[in-house]
Amino acid sequence: MNAGNPRFNSKFHSVNFARPVLFSFILCFLFSPVIICAITLPQYRANINDAKTLIEDFVDLDAPDFSNSEYLKIERETLARIRAALPASERVEWQGGTVETNNQWLAEKLDRFERESRASPKRAEILEEIVERLDALERKVGELENPPAASRSKDEDKRKLAEILQREEYQKPEEKGESLPEKIYNRLMKLLAEIFPRPNISPSAATDFSSLSFILQLVLYALILGAIGFLIRRFAPFFASQFRFKRRAEKKERVVLGERLAADETARNLFVEAERLAREGNLRGAIRKGYIAFLCELSDRKIIGLSQHKTNRDYLRDVRGQSELYKNMSGLTNNYERHWYGSDDAREKDWMEFKEKYQKAIGG
Repeated sequence: MNAGNPRFNSKFHSVNFARPVLFSFILCFLFSPVIICAITLPQYRANINDAKTLIEDFVDLDAPDFSNSEYLKIERETLARIRAALPASERVEWQGGTVETNNQWLAEKLDRFERESRASPKRAEILEEIVERLDALERKVGELENPPAASRSKDEDKRKLAEILQREEYQKPEEKGESLPEKIYNRLMKLLAEIFPRPNISPSAATDFSSLSFILQLVLYALILGAIGFLIRRFAPFFASQFRFKRRAEKKERVVLGERLAADETARNLFVEAERLAREGNLRGAIRKGYIAFLCELSDRKIIGLSQHKTNRDYLRDVRGQSELYKNMSGLTNNYERHWYGSDDAREKDWMEFKEKYQKAIGG
């Protein structure tokens, strides 16, 4: 830390989450044989806010004011404080029960941030994404702290918290392995590199024998390339059919925000279904179905790409470059979040507002 920068020192040390975290750790250590250490919901939300504040303070740093060693020290201390505030897993005590949190995504994002070089623009993108997710999580936890007048049962509250903490945006996406053609190609290239190393012949040491050896190597390479070409020609139809089969399999269904859609499902059909739900009084379901229809419409127009691991905020970020669409989509997204993930009751005016913004966004 740079002692000559009082603005940053006062700002950086203003987040006082170390004391409650240390106190909780001591309690767990002393009494772990008889109790399970858990934090309260307000403490959990405070820890989220502390982690978010640390990141925002770090982003506001004027990097040229610090030497490389000072900057790295600040970075290490900041990341250590964030990890201490929000460990990968901890228990939250609430309404007479406990819920296991899953913040593994945060640890993975911080690891990715550390692997990037200091000059990489990806570092800023990673921090921005972390702040957005923490902000969304803090809002949802805050809603649970202040439930509406018509309070739910304890079991319903516990289920709601678990649902928020287990949303797809906080889970680690499944890693994709190499395809069969990629495995074959990589192994073949490795085998060729081991058997036939690159020739290294210097002109000063050239002899008739070395020239002959070089020619033989060229001939051998030509034979190998010919054999590879024959194999490609022989098996290309097989691999092409495999790729076509894979594409057809992928088109059988799509997963959007956790909902599986049939291959022939269209945005128009989905919105018709949303209007039917609204007429039956299921306005909350209508808003969700209408939002999914909107995402499918954008996908059909090649504006966004659908993925089962994307969240509504990921889709919103995909259209940041189109100001008018981004403005309309922000309203739709807030409406969707407020009534699907939040505790607000959906009313007729909410559905009419959603329809109006939907038509405006689609028409634009």
